[in-house]
Amino acid sequence: MTFDLALNGARPQAPSDLVPVRLRPIGDDVLLTNEWGDWVFVARPQLTAMMRGEIPVDLQEQLAGRNFLRSRLDIEAVSKRVRQKRRFLDYGPNLHILVVTLRCNETCVYCHASRANMEAVHTDMTPEIGERCVDLALQSTSPGVTIEFQGGEPLVNFPVMRHVIEYALARNRAYGKDLGFTMVSNLALMDEEKLSYLTEKRVQICTSIDGPEALHNKQRILAGGSSHREAIRWIERINKRYVDLGLDPTLYHVEALLTTTREALKYPREIVDAYVNLGCRAIFLRPVDPFGFAGRTAQIVEYDRTAFHDFYRAAVEHILDLNRKGVQVLERYAAIFLTKILGDDDPNFLDIRSPSGSGIGALAYNYDGKIFSSDEGRMLHETGDDAFLIGDVRTASYRGLMKHETVRALVMSSIREVQPDCVNCTYAPYCGIQPEHSYRTQGTIFGRMRESTLCSVHKRIQDYLFEKLRANDAQTVEILRRWTTVRERSHFLHTPAAS
Repeated sequence: MTFDLALNGARPQAPSDLVPVRLRPIGDDVLLTNEWGDWVFVARPQLTAMMRGEIPVDLQEQLAGRNFLRSRLDIEAVSKRVRQKRRFLDYGPNLHILVVTLRCNETCVYCHASRANMEAVHTDMTPEIGERCVDLALQSTSPGVTIEFQGGEPLVNFPVMRHVIEYALARNRAYGKDLGFTMVSNLALMDEEKLSYLTEKRVQICTSIDGPEALHNKQRILAGGSSHREAIRWIERINKRYVDLGLDPTLYHVEALLTTTREALKYPREIVDAYVNLGCRAIFLRPVDPFGFAGRTAQIVEYDRTAFHDFYRAAVEHILDLNRKGVQVLERYAAIFLTKILGDDDPNFLDIRSPSGSGIGALAYNYDGKIFSSDEGRMLHETGDDAFLIGDVRTASYRGLMKHETVRALVMSSIREVQPDCVNCTYAPYCGIQPEHSYRTQGTIFGRMRESTLCSVHKRIQDYLFEKLRANDAQTVEILRRWTTVRERSHFLHTPAAS
């Protein structure tokens, strides 16, 4: 909403001293935001006066303090803040996803990776392709590079993963990047030898936990065993290894991801408790994505997003209650938005930034050497759509990838200021667009945000957070501020000095 609203039949007139604002009703008040991310709540009578061209006396100091008045705006300070938030535009892709195999030993009802059976050895990445992936990744203009191993199940092709790590460490001596490695694994193929190598090379390990054992095993099927039991066993073992290394367990532990399916919606508190009991300090309450096999099983896993909003609120209310009792745990979606709302910074989460990270923030390398602007683009390729294929490691140059017409189009389509719906959205300073989601669900990278299920999720989460900020309960606000803290993770980095 903007000031283009009816006011007793007359056209409203914003005060001349007011900067451009966007507004949204939150409870009995109205939230105002400006382009650089400041916000303020005003009462409806105050807004009515402002829409008549007046600024109520009792509101002037508050508006001035939040950079809403032109006459008292420090342009240099605001410009510095905006540059700080958009500093990622000075970098290149920092996240490089290597799909070292499509083979997987588990079958998930929502699989986004388009897994292959364990016999499909032709879907394994070769050492030569892995080396070429590293060569391209290290050419990024980003000062830091993270190589993330995915699958399938990456431990299926552990020899190539190990080869890539050794090759990247050796090659990085010439580049001097802050180099990190992560692995997304179901952990069922982990053993002590692999764990020793991964911890020695400081590979950050992430897995998937869908909640209590019955729910997890129903959605993630391990032939001849319990996927939940294997995941829990190795989470505990890895966390103990971090403690043995003298690392702070509140900072260093296995990260776990949740995919919220239709069945999961029934268990908001139980899912949170399952994570807390594992010692997890963060829970990412993500709705199911429409990529990979999830598109084929929509009749089983999908749901109306209104149901997700109810699930999300119930789960986060429980998380807040746990925090009030001294349990340190956060919700990741909320933390991303709150870092922008309260922390006045951008955490560079690639799917919720403007422009998005497609191509310019991340690249995905398939097992066969094909390069995509994002992992979602690779997922679409596996189901027969090459819209986001931008090259091949055997022939591509870094400069050619960055100047690819698809990358350029993805940048343009994910700039909030050129999206008709986003340009007037109150949450534009804190939000972002994922063009691949728009393409998959609406057939165009220039999505219609008011019809987007992802936009609905983002908007409702921010509604919830601003409701909490409007209520202004001191303990709750302090908890939310704590979620914006940037946590030390230097153990996982191979810095130039260390090399």
